[in-house]
Amino acid sequence: MISESAPMSTSERRAQGRAARERTPVVSLGEWVPDEARPDSIATLLAQNAMRLPDLVPLRHGRMAASPWTYFRGAAAVMAADLAATPNTGLQVQLCGDAHVLNFGLWATPERNLSFDLRDFDETLPGPFEWDVQRLAASLIVVARHNDLSPGTGDDAVASALEAYRTHMEQCAAAPQMDVWYDTIYVDQLLDFFEGKQRKRVSKIIETQGARRTNRGAFEKLTKVVDGRRRLIEDPPKLTHFDDPRRLEIVHEVFHKYAATLQDDRRHCLTNFAYVDTCRQVVGVGSVGMRVHLLLLEGRGGGDPLFLQVKQAGPSVYEAHLRRSRYRNHGARVVNGKRLIQSATDIFVGWTSFEGMDFYVRQLRDMKVIPDSERIAPGLVKFATACGLVLAKAHARTGDPAAIAGYIGKGAKFDEAIGAFARHYADQNERDHAQLVDAIHRGVISAERG
Repeated sequence: MISESAPMSTSERRAQGRAARERTPVVSLGEWVPDEARPDSIATLLAQNAMRLPDLVPLRHGRMAASPWTYFRGAAAVMAADLAATPNTGLQVQLCGDAHVLNFGLWATPERNLSFDLRDFDETLPGPFEWDVQRLAASLIVVARHNDLSPGTGDDAVASALEAYRTHMEQCAAAPQMDVWYDTIYVDQLLDFFEGKQRKRVSKIIETQGARRTNRGAFEKLTKVVDGRRRLIEDPPKLTHFDDPRRLEIVHEVFHKYAATLQDDRRHCLTNFAYVDTCRQVVGVGSVGMRVHLLLLEGRGGGDPLFLQVKQAGPSVYEAHLRRSRYRNHGARVVNGKRLIQSATDIFVGWTSFEGMDFYVRQLRDMKVIPDSERIAPGLVKFATACGLVLAKAHARTGDPAAIAGYIGKGAKFDEAIGAFARHYADQNERDHAQLVDAIHRGVISAERG
C-alpha cells in the first residue's frame, strides 16, 4: 500500500534510531551470559525433527557433531532462541535469518551477470536488524577457529565486516530510495576487496566454479543414459531414486501448483521443458531430513537440461519468538523474503505444496559459486568485508537505513559490542556442540556419518 502520510525527513528517521539507542543501549548487544531459564539446546534441536524424514535424522545429528562449525550451521534454532532472550532494537528489516559467512555467494542475474549476495532464506522473517549482524559476526569467529586461524584474524574479520556494514548503511541513509533498491554487488566489486596473489586465487576459483556450476555442467556430472533414457545418477545418501506408483502423478501435481506462482513470461519459458527424472536429495547440514527433490527437465530436442530443486519449507526458527509469517505457505515466505533481500533473483524461483507440506522451488545451479570454509580462510578478513557490505545493502532495502545508521552512530561502540558478542557466542557454540557430542556418545541421540 502507498502511504498517504507526509514522508519523514532523514533527520527525523535518524532520531528514531537514536531513540532506539536510548531504549536498548548499544553496549547491551555485546552481552551474552546464559541464564538458568535458557532452553536446553539439545531439546531445541530435537524439536525440529518432528517435520523431518526419520531415516535422515541421524545423518543430520552426525553432520552437526562433526565440528563446532558444522554445529553452528545447523543450530540456527538454538541461536534464534538465544537472540530472542536478549534486548533488541526494534528496528525491523527482512531478516535473512541465517546470515552466516557461507550463506553469501555468487550466481547469475537474469541479465547473466555474476552478483554477490545472500543466498539462503529458509529462516527469513521480519525482525530486528542486529540479529543478522550478530549471526554473521559469530560465524566469523567460529569459522576462524575451525580453520585454526589466529584469534586476531577472527577479530579482524568481524571488525572489517562491521566497518563495511556501518559505512554502507551510512551511505544508504543518504541515498535516494531507488538507488538503494537497485544497489547490486557484482563480481568485479567482490574481487576489488582482494589484492595481488589473493585476488588471482579468488578470481580463478570463481572462473572455474562459475563455468562448471551450470545446468550443462550438472548434466554431465549428475546424469547418464540407462536403457536409452537419461537418468539422474544415484549417489546415496546424496541422491536416491524413490519408488512410488504415484511418482509421475506427484511430480505433475507439485509442478502444476509451482508453475502458477511464476510470472507469465517465465511460466511460458518453462513450458518448453519436459520432465525427465527426479531423485530425493540430501543437502547441507541444518536442512538434512527436510524433503528435498531434484528434478531433471530437458528442452525440446534433448541435451538442453534444466535442474530444479524442490525443497520443503517449515516455519522460520524466529516465528516462535516474533510474530508468525503473514504467508500461509512457508515456501511463499521463503521466496518473497528472497525477492525482498536479493538485488536480483533466480527467474524460476516459486513455491508449491503437497499433502499439507510447503515447498519452494529454485534452480539447482545457475553459475552459482558457493564458498567453503577452507577456501575463504586465507582471505577471511577481505571476504568478511564483502559480506558486511552485502548485509547492509539487504537491510537498507527492507528497513530504514537512516534509523539503523542513527542507532549505530559514527563511533566504534556498535562494532565493539557486536565483536564482544561474537566471541562470547562462539564460546557458547562450542559448549553446545560438546553437549551434542556427549549425548551421541552416551547413546541418548542417534547419529551416523555421511
